[in-house]
Amino acid sequence: PPASQNNEQGSTLRDLLTTTAGKLRLGSTDAGIAFAPVYSTGTASGKSGRTMPNILDDIIASVVENKIPPNRAPKINVKSEIKDEPKDDRKCIQDDSSKLYSDIPYSWICDKHVLWLRDHKNNNNWKLFKECWKQGRPVLVSGMHKKMNFSLWKAESISLDFGNQQADILNCKDSIISNTNVKEFWDGFEDVSKRQKIKNGETALLKLKDWPSGEDFKAMMPARYEDLLKSLPLPEYCSPEGKLNLASHLPGFFVRPDLGPRLCSAYGECVAATKDHDIGTTNLHIEVSDVVNILVYVGIAKGNGVLSKSGVLKKFEEEDLDDLLRKRLKDSSELPGALWHIYAGKDADKIREFLQKIAKEQGLEVLPEHDPIRDQSWYVNKKLRQRLFEEYGVKTCTVIQFLGDAIILPAGALHQV
Repeated sequence: PPASQNNEQGSTLRDLLTTTAGKLRLGSTDAGIAFAPVYSTGTASGKSGRTMPNILDDIIASVVENKIPPNRAPKINVKSEIKDEPKDDRKCIQDDSSKLYSDIPYSWICDKHVLWLRDHKNNNNWKLFKECWKQGRPVLVSGMHKKMNFSLWKAESISLDFGNQQADILNCKDSIISNTNVKEFWDGFEDVSKRQKIKNGETALLKLKDWPSGEDFKAMMPARYEDLLKSLPLPEYCSPEGKLNLASHLPGFFVRPDLGPRLCSAYGECVAATKDHDIGTTNLHIEVSDVVNILVYVGIAKGNGVLSKSGVLKKFEEEDLDDLLRKRLKDSSELPGALWHIYAGKDADKIREFLQKIAKEQGLEVLPEHDPIRDQSWYVNKKLRQRLFEEYGVKTCTVIQFLGDAIILPAGALHQV
């Protein structure tokens, strides 16, 4: 056959996605192309089209897995495939992983909900990661800072290089955003006496709002951008050029989410003015894409009202922590920096209902068009996390992020920091 016909199967995902519906025998659409239903899934007369996920499932199942050539109609039985799957994938992985992945240093934390890869240099990490990622579970990889040029990420270094820039700064205590000189933020990063005060005399808890982000990051901080890219965990998945990084290889006509990178910088919360851990620097929310977050620097604050190192550790220990995380806290070589609360995407509706219930209890107006998760209007404190478990059966996965830890979250996972 002509060479053009040989190429119809498609050697890459890009080829598969851009092949027309006619060639793949997926059934015709109004527009005659595979993606017509994306723009119109139905009409007023009740005629419905196929949705994007179904088309992608068909393509992958028929061409990739079953290797059906494009001149044959695919016979797809999704139900039978699902029926054959084990009921508890997580249990299967944990039962087999000690034998299958004996060459990978790892542990399970958060009641075996989060995979902890303990050696960032191990070339086989991706094999175990793949099994965990299939189930939409978070993954933690430690030690990433050992691959980085640490001097680039010091607060004083960033302030020196970019202190004259203007940026949006959020005060997490009163949710007021101001546009100001970045140097003011960095001057108070490790010296509480230089931090802004709010109306009642309390110290402001400031956060730089995604400064810089995306292309701005690359243009403004080329050395740091390169240092970050070479230090990403599981490069097969996380690197922009990774062969398993689907988002980087989608055809140009897809609308892509902002894949960053973004620099997220915030003051610590461990000062006397915030005793109850009621304030977060990142409220509860969902990202639309998978996320890898690396803690590149932890500042040690000084000044009046700052907790001592033992006081900071005590604050962390008051959380509902996994035994392995408690053990890490006692390791003097580890530097804790951020407290995460993570929830599975399947619990989003329950959490949304719970937050609306709490809002009504507090006399707040609950408008139908407002979504407490999308609006990022809540930091769920310890008392509320306990109620969420007791009243809705939703358990919080608490993770402490230490210096150099990369937390990898699947799209749809709820989290606050």
